[in-house]
Amino acid sequence: MLSFSKSSDTEKNEERIVDQIRALGLDMIYEAGSGHPGIVLGAAPILYTLYAHHLRFDKDHSDFFNRDRFVMSSGHGSALLYAVLHMAGFPLDLEELKKFRQLGSLTPGHPEYGITPGVDASTGPLGQGFAMAVGMAMAEKHSETLLNQTVKDLVSYRVYCLCGDGDLMEGVSYEAASLAGLYQLNNLIVLYDSNHVSLDSDTSLTFPDNIETRFQAMNWEVIVTSDDVSSVDKAIEKAKSNSKPTLIQVKTTIGKYAHDAGKNTIHGRKLTLDDVSSIKKAMNVRDIPFTISNDVLEEFQAMIQERNGTLYQEWQEKVEQLTEEEKDLLQQFLQKEKTIELTTMDYEKPEDNKESLRVASSKILNSFAKSSPLILGGAADLASSTMTTLVDDANFQKDQYEGRNILFGVREFAMACLANGFALSGYRPYVSTYLTFSDYLKPALRLSCLMNLPVLYIFTHDSISVGMDGPTHQAVEQLVGLRATPNLDVFRPADTNEVIGAYKAIFQQSKPACIILGRNAVPIMESTSVPLVSDGAYIVRKEERKLDGILIATGEEVSLGLEVVHLLSEKGYDIRLVSAPSLERYRQLEKEKQEELFPVGIKKFVLEKSSSYSWFEFVHNRDYLFTIDCFGKSGSVEQLDEEYGFTKEQVADRMEQLLK
Repeated sequence: MLSFSKSSDTEKNEERIVDQIRALGLDMIYEAGSGHPGIVLGAAPILYTLYAHHLRFDKDHSDFFNRDRFVMSSGHGSALLYAVLHMAGFPLDLEELKKFRQLGSLTPGHPEYGITPGVDASTGPLGQGFAMAVGMAMAEKHSETLLNQTVKDLVSYRVYCLCGDGDLMEGVSYEAASLAGLYQLNNLIVLYDSNHVSLDSDTSLTFPDNIETRFQAMNWEVIVTSDDVSSVDKAIEKAKSNSKPTLIQVKTTIGKYAHDAGKNTIHGRKLTLDDVSSIKKAMNVRDIPFTISNDVLEEFQAMIQERNGTLYQEWQEKVEQLTEEEKDLLQQFLQKEKTIELTTMDYEKPEDNKESLRVASSKILNSFAKSSPLILGGAADLASSTMTTLVDDANFQKDQYEGRNILFGVREFAMACLANGFALSGYRPYVSTYLTFSDYLKPALRLSCLMNLPVLYIFTHDSISVGMDGPTHQAVEQLVGLRATPNLDVFRPADTNEVIGAYKAIFQQSKPACIILGRNAVPIMESTSVPLVSDGAYIVRKEERKLDGILIATGEEVSLGLEVVHLLSEKGYDIRLVSAPSLERYRQLEKEKQEELFPVGIKKFVLEKSSSYSWFEFVHNRDYLFTIDCFGKSGSVEQLDEEYGFTKEQVADRMEQLLK
């Protein structure tokens, strides 16, 4: 086995490897005609040092559970990451590097989870990678409490993150950093590519913060170092023994060796052939595209092999020491499909047969949590209102990592990012806030959907029926935005039966989902169905004779729709009432089943206290929509229903005019 003590020859060889990484990244960017050369040239020593000397991984088992995680929060530096992954021996060949940013390649413009071997999270929207790394570090701490009973170090990985000035300008990174310091996540090491340059300018014009003081104030250790391999190596080694999360501020030069090194112009500039040639000449690297010196490649991979060659095998041997019960629990973490079956139902029906949907949700969520240890989460300082506390569990704290209730504080965006980090670590997390405040976390929800992570978003206070809190808290346009998001199932149940059905449907699949809940108590209807919620739409009240029209409703408006149908029945109209808890699930039904629900030629109406834009595929024109496309007002629910035309008499009268 080769030994790599730091001789002067080794240091020179390491410089050659770093420059080879730079050259490979430049070749990719030039071939694609786009990319970000600044970070490739500036941050290459950081990534080289991490992969060569610290990151624990197995290139042939790139997703094995106890590997260290690396999150490239500065996702625009993907060419740098792909160059390192290729040279480290991951199954990412030169042909894929040559297809950088091209359709169907394993080297997309920004790192994508599930596409490229060795990529642990999809990144690019700045700040989110940092926050997901915090979530991953929290997940590791919790997993330790579950899995390290018989074998004490079965779970013992660290989470590393590379970020830049742009990541730290985004507020979400500080939301997450605050929690990381609070929880003393000493398994988290953030490498800060500190070059004082962003796309538009020097950061002296936009970002004067004293980063060292700011992070120390949030209970982080901060190490400031130069960008040579030896200094970065020592900084990471020191960080690994710290009792707090560590930020390593590496002073780098963006676009090193380029003629505009250190300037914002090199950040994302398109390279010319002369640019590439002059930079390679300055580095003393052969000017032949996608050419790697064998001795450089072999030495890099030998260093990695010396540290990590037996890592996976040793972990497998530890797995064999577990009890059968522990092996079963570990298998739940390892399963790609995180489906959960309800094994116990802790639910008692209220005597008056009326219940707020958030109350029903609390009971069903707690029942599912008892069915699986993978469920954990919390709310953005609203758990007492959204009713998302797991009543039999403790809070997640620095001295109580086994807790499943996470107190996120008023940090909606970080909350969702952290949930993505938990989902990337084997969990089925949930988060919660009011529906209007879903706007605060939408970018993270979008990444949940892009990565197909089974994060559950529980949104309450779902319409103008919030009442006296007024338009700032009354959701109007949020539902249509969620429904427009690809790969997201949105459920708006009508009553307790449909809440149960929604939770079952959500946990029977392993994908992102939202459940939208009202604040007010509504009747538990005899005609609503638990199993049919998974269809997305079904008949709640069937016509008795001749079908005159169909009223489609969701959420609390289904019970209102039932009253409207009864009023119209007294006037001689025979109306079908359809509950549509999930338009996404409805669209997955076979055409024949859709046509059975909504026969061609029959007038259709929609009743929902939300934006009209979800519903135009169902109706003849806007007159058939009982929706709201303006902001609400402060007032009682009864006053608002009268103001906006949502009383049973108003709806029935308008429908009658259109049915004549």
